[in-house]
Amino acid sequence: MIIILSVIFFFLILRFVVTLFNFISNPKLRRVGKRYHDKVSILIPVRNEEKNILFLLESIVEQEYDNYEVIILDDDSTDNTFQVCEAFIAQNPKFSIVKGKPLPADWLGKNYACHQLAQLATGRYLLYLDADEQIARGLINSSVHRMETNNLALLSLFTDQEMLTLGEKIVVPLMHYILINLLPIRLVYLSKNPAFAAASGQFMLFDAAVYRQQRWHQQVQHKIVEDVEIMRLVKSNGLKGEALLANGMISCRMYNGYNDAIDGFSKNFLAAFNYSIIGFLLYLVVIIGGPLIVISTLNLQLIVFMCGIIMLTRSMVSLLSNQSNGQNTFLHPLQMGSMAIIGFFAIQKHLTKTTLWKGRRV
Repeated sequence: MIIILSVIFFFLILRFVVTLFNFISNPKLRRVGKRYHDKVSILIPVRNEEKNILFLLESIVEQEYDNYEVIILDDDSTDNTFQVCEAFIAQNPKFSIVKGKPLPADWLGKNYACHQLAQLATGRYLLYLDADEQIARGLINSSVHRMETNNLALLSLFTDQEMLTLGEKIVVPLMHYILINLLPIRLVYLSKNPAFAAASGQFMLFDAAVYRQQRWHQQVQHKIVEDVEIMRLVKSNGLKGEALLANGMISCRMYNGYNDAIDGFSKNFLAAFNYSIIGFLLYLVVIIGGPLIVISTLNLQLIVFMCGIIMLTRSMVSLLSNQSNGQNTFLHPLQMGSMAIIGFFAIQKHLTKTTLWKGRRV
């Protein structure tokens, strides 16, 4: 039992140290006063987004950045997405929309849509956004500053998450929790090792010249989690990439309710573990089973020490991700239970190859 407890506390403290490193290094996008004027092509792939898309488009119009174009690609929507966008575009000449081409058999839908958008863009930078987001003033200018200052081929932001229902609050915080708890985010930029790769498809800003040379989305045309794979490719090619937290400058409501969140997370949860089922199961055993073993010892000192580390970790993660610390701490046991459920469905879908997204098999 002593050996088991030693292993549990070793990994508990290791994850705490990683979180502490992230908290101290504070990997957030900073607002800047210097003005930039390079043309940015804002590229938005959409599929059945009639309820969300206008919020994003209106937030783009409110940006103080002037030199941009917005290209929307409708990826075979079956609702009124195209008509909603057309009506908005009629009043905003910097915006345009095109119909996507039929999906080839060897491509995934979003990857092919992004590939097509890049071929239409004319900007110095290519900014990919998801349709269910909203951006704040200063985002584009601050991001371009980061690209130029650090000579980046790719900048990716992990967006702030909006959660309206209890079900979302039980599941969605897991994204930032796993990221900040496992990966020293600054190493995405500082280390040349592709193993330190992280990215979010909700915000991907590319140097257009490098993108056209490398055709990043074509290289990952069949990958479900294309964002992380592209960051790995960027670093493998000796180029610079960086991942940061959004710092309130872009937000997204990823899912609507508990079931939607469980389904969405189980689509790509294994990617964080390079699709290693054994590695994923070991992680679940340590992060969920470990605390249960400590509690079963009935040793008050060990339990208090463990709870203190977990609460401090949750506090740092919540502060970095602009989430409620009290809420996440209170819901932590339910979030861990949801992680186990996500793990079950993720493994099941991976083994049976039954993962669906936006009505398509992926």
